[in-house]
Amino acid sequence: MKAYAHGHGVHAEVGDQIVVGGPTVGTPGRDGEVIALHHDDGTPPYDVLWSDTGRTTVFFPGPDAHVRHLHAESGTPHRTDHH
Repeated sequence: MKAYAHGHGVHAEVGDQIVVGGPTVGTPGRDGEVIALHHDDGTPPYDVLWSDTGRTTVFFPGPDAHVRHLHAESGTPHRTDHH
């Protein structure tokens, strides 16, 4: 099970959205899509395709970054419960 970004506990999968900054003192923030992982366990760094520039960079999330797991928001379950 993946967890949202909390300090060094960042985990993401390909297709997740990285959001940096945001609703703080007038800054719009920045977002991009994780297009590749450097570690199989989903820990940073990530290759991120940024929506504002269309460029891809290697990204190490800081304290102002969080991961939006888009598949969870679309209603597609990530985890399978066996009853």
